[in-house]
Amino acid sequence: MELEFYGAAGEVTGSCHRLRVAGRQVLLDCGLVQGGRDAMRRNRDPFPFEASAIDAVILSHTHVDHCGRLPLLVKRGYRGPIYTNPACRDLLPILLRDTAGLAMREADRINMRRQREGGDDRDEPVAEPLYDLDDVEQTLRLVRAVRYDEWHEPFPGLSLRQHDAGHILGSASIELRLREGDTERTLVFSGDLGQYDSPILLDPHRFEAADAVVMESTYGGREHRGRDATVAELGGIIAAAARDQGNIVVPAFAVGRSQEILYLLATHFEEWRLRHWQVFLDSPMAIKASEVYWRHSERFDAEALRLRHSFPGMPALDNLHLCRTADESRAINSFRSHAFIIAGSGMCNGGRVLHHLRHNLGRPECHVVITGFQAPGTLGRALVDREPFVRIYGLPVRVEAQVHTLGGLSAHGDREDLLRWYGSFAQRPPVWLVHGEPDAADALRDALGAMGAAATVATPGLRVDLAALPRRGSAP
Repeated sequence: MELEFYGAAGEVTGSCHRLRVAGRQVLLDCGLVQGGRDAMRRNRDPFPFEASAIDAVILSHTHVDHCGRLPLLVKRGYRGPIYTNPACRDLLPILLRDTAGLAMREADRINMRRQREGGDDRDEPVAEPLYDLDDVEQTLRLVRAVRYDEWHEPFPGLSLRQHDAGHILGSASIELRLREGDTERTLVFSGDLGQYDSPILLDPHRFEAADAVVMESTYGGREHRGRDATVAELGGIIAAAARDQGNIVVPAFAVGRSQEILYLLATHFEEWRLRHWQVFLDSPMAIKASEVYWRHSERFDAEALRLRHSFPGMPALDNLHLCRTADESRAINSFRSHAFIIAGSGMCNGGRVLHHLRHNLGRPECHVVITGFQAPGTLGRALVDREPFVRIYGLPVRVEAQVHTLGGLSAHGDREDLLRWYGSFAQRPPVWLVHGEPDAADALRDALGAMGAAATVATPGLRVDLAALPRRGSAP
């Protein structure tokens, strides 16, 4: 009965942890590494285990740093079930097909560049994508959806139950009941935790008992700006851009952030004088994800449910343009002012947002709004760090636009949210911290210690003997 940490141990990317119980092996998440110069190499590296030896995967949610290596796992021999919930199941094809498409296009670009540079005369292998659409379809056939708040037994010795994590639609904290002979332990894996009282989604589930906790620490060392102040700031940015006669570019994650921004625009439509703007959702993936959000209103909070019942479709904006094609995306460049552009990707490391940044970053009257975590090494992090020049499509671009960071819109809970979530556990079970940069994880470890918790910052390869832990409580 052992837990071993791999990805997202000591960093915020590539979530992957292995659980051994009752003679079986289970993965908690299997995500892509994002950001950094070596991300491509690390994603292609061998897994630190045999893919075919894994018996089950339990997926916390569909952000690619948690699910993006699943098709590679299948490509390398995995054939077991992938357990998640119905909302996550419906979002997963959108994310994985898009990721495969990006990988295939990137391989094509590398091969074309090599040909232009005389690659036919070199002894270089043809670039291959990390995985392709066939690998994705094979992966999707392995998905098994289990409803929230219901126990399911993948095999004797392991039972799982999913609860709301409040992060994005379909995000879950995983409760695991482990049994080997007379030994029983309850392990809770937080997944990524959202903010309390955030729009659309229900709050993170309140746990009461566990013997061990694996917990994210993305913002473990800081507090977000208050929700009301953040919303007011966004309204102020829109007003300033209107006065400046410029555009607003919002790099946004297709799942979660895009829907929340559209929700805020709908609820503040008159107050922010948005009828004078044209709003563009320039992301086929975000458009599809929004449709999935609309279908799963059972995961909405009371306020979002009222909005859901007031309109026949999502989102409720008369001046919203859903840009599915490349031509529709390029047409946005003709707008010199009053264009509110929501485009992927959220960390600016690919996707359509790049050409919008290329057309707007050099204009002082334009505004860029960063609404989520930006991993080191990404273009989004360079903008947050106020670098005077950035590179887009290999060319330098001077940053003249005004860059705003709205931490209060993050899908991740801050330090106080994380402490509130852990504070519901009786008897303060030991906790292992993952999914955080070292400073953030260390700060959360110290704060948890002040609450009486034995907290450890996980490192790659760390193993925890769960059977050796004292019994502190079990789930009903």
